[in-house]
Amino acid sequence: MAASLRALLRPGAAAAAAAARRRALLPLPPRPLLGARACSAGAPFQYLAVQKTGAQQSVGLIQLNRPQALNALCQGLMEELRRALEALENDPQVGAIVITGSQKAFAAGADIKEMQNKTFQECYSSGFLSGWDKVSTVRKPIIAAVNGYALGGGCELAMMCDIIYAGEKAQFGQPEILLGTIPGAGGTQRLTRAVGKSLAMEMVLTGDRISAAEAKEAGLVSKVFPVEKLLDAAIACAEKIASNSKLVAAMAKESVNAAFETTLTEGNRTEKRLFYATFATGDRKEGMTAFVEKRKANFTDS
Repeated sequence: MAASLRALLRPGAAAAAAAARRRALLPLPPRPLLGARACSAGAPFQYLAVQKTGAQQSVGLIQLNRPQALNALCQGLMEELRRALEALENDPQVGAIVITGSQKAFAAGADIKEMQNKTFQECYSSGFLSGWDKVSTVRKPIIAAVNGYALGGGCELAMMCDIIYAGEKAQFGQPEILLGTIPGAGGTQRLTRAVGKSLAMEMVLTGDRISAAEAKEAGLVSKVFPVEKLLDAAIACAEKIASNSKLVAAMAKESVNAAFETTLTEGNRTEKRLFYATFATGDRKEGMTAFVEKRKANFTDS
């Protein structure tokens, strides 16, 4: 174990780490995910800082780390994000994931320099941006902790997550129209479902941004925090999620997502199917038994 990791395990280290996050929002050099074979055996990250955090090390924390480009989502960054998410998905200790950026930018959009000279044929034949959907297919809950700019692809990335927490200075927008194109990674679809047709149309057709407060009022984000408290709040929520049954949490996530992708009748049918499925799990039995016995449940993800 590296000396830096031993230091994190000393008494009082958790409080010190939280204070450090508040001061600088994890200005960490990219490093392999702790305890994940898929990352430790592969190449180190260039555009991400990835670690496990929380009192039980049950939260996977991914920080976009391309500050010179305001965390613009280049192909290399998105490939690293895919690798990090796969490693966290396969880590049995991790029950929830937080994706964040810097205080200045969550992600200011896709990398326009990479896109500038692409042709229709290249985009169509290669399925350009199709790999971004990996974020939305992860079965573990993902929280986006958004400070600063979440524009274009950055806004789309946040919307692929299950919960969005925003710092009070965050800004959300889909400004692709100003570049002569339209959103290409779900912006027109997820934004409309989140805030309604009128506001989505206005944002997509004008390129105008909305503030964190406006995003909360519209239903795009669930909570707004002071900038320096955002990350700790997101990690606390992720820890709370991770303390429940990971198996049942995945079922709950699948059921809620069905509300966005099916009719009410089909959604209710999915919910019933998954509800019944919980009765085949040991965690459902343990949870109800613990409630009756007035004790804390001991979930085993089985």
